[in-house]
Amino acid sequence: MGEHREREKRKWLKPLEILGRYKYVLVVVALGALLLAWPQGTDKENNSAVSEETADAVGELAELETAMEEILGKISGVGKVDVMLTLQSGSEKVLAADTSLQYSGSVQAPDDYSRTSETVVVSGGGEGGVVVTQERYPQYRGALVVCEGGGSDSVRLQVTEAVAALTGLGTDRIAVVRWHSGEAN
Repeated sequence: MGEHREREKRKWLKPLEILGRYKYVLVVVALGALLLAWPQGTDKENNSAVSEETADAVGELAELETAMEEILGKISGVGKVDVMLTLQSGSEKVLAADTSLQYSGSVQAPDDYSRTSETVVVSGGGEGGVVVTQERYPQYRGALVVCEGGGSDSVRLQVTEAVAALTGLGTDRIAVVRWHSGEAN
């Protein structure tokens, strides 16, 4: 009976020995898992600024699609029309910045250097504002136009050329298709 107890005792001590050997590894793994599960703090001001910019971009895109629908609908043979544009990148403003470069050592091989940049702010009349040096317009990825006259080659050509002129897209990125009327063919 004593031998049986000894075997049972060793059976339970063996996993505890393994845990004892790798206790530091287990602590590090548990700490890592805890840090991964830890909720990230959010900066509500930055999130609201980003969501406002996204909402503005979506609103501008919707306005452009509506304007394109109105103008394309005036082309002979187009009829009822719906336009969808996808963006590669949104509009962007490049602000003026005051940049300075400081280095130590020789000019040919500096030991250390640092670059600082500050946005130029103009204050006049009680209001401050940034100086915009360049404004980049949105770049489009593609366009889809669904229209009643999409079955006609001449209508597709006219609509494709019009959309290319309005968006700067190549004709290979513009699809013009026929509006589904709901009737069985």
